[in-house]
Amino acid sequence: MDSRLRTLLEDLYADGVDHDEAQPDRLRRRRNLEPGSAELLTLVLRAAGARTVVEVGTSNAYSAIWLADAVRDTGGRVLTADVEEWPDAAANLARAGVEAVVERRLVDGGALLAGLADASVDLLFLDSERVEYPGWWPHPVRVLRPGGVLAVDNVLSHPDEVAPFLALVAEHGGFESTTATVGKGLFLGWRRA
Repeated sequence: MDSRLRTLLEDLYADGVDHDEAQPDRLRRRRNLEPGSAELLTLVLRAAGARTVVEVGTSNAYSAIWLADAVRDTGGRVLTADVEEWPDAAANLARAGVEAVVERRLVDGGALLAGLADASVDLLFLDSERVEYPGWWPHPVRVLRPGGVLAVDNVLSHPDEVAPFLALVAEHGGFESTTATVGKGLFLGWRRA
């Protein structure tokens, strides 16, 4: 990552923290991925050679920028989805110079995943309303290719909200997984062949 992009991401993160502290409505907060989590996630993306990356939860596109920078190294693309249009998402992607490798969609995460082909995703990153994830089952697993990576943010900060979904993943039995104690907790699962 070049210094210009790193500075932009630092500014977006700081702005997001300030915005969230002043915003009483939780649903209007940006709730950006923490920088340490973003660094780990994009390292995993690069190591896995992920080319088809799907993010559910665009917000202001902070994490989409991280993912997009990483897929430029793998020759891939990012599909990011949110249920609403965040006013600065498109502008932030353009400022970062990554809009050519990012497709944005306004759609519910469950509907997005239901419409994706089997085994078509190399890395799936869930960072939206955690209590909705179990209702999306089995699509988060169905869309992942063997050897693909499932990443879920906020597993330590909101353990009760993600527990039902992580239980489904564990019951599936097709994953090697861990929770990295960075940021607010990042679950990483590798789908067995």
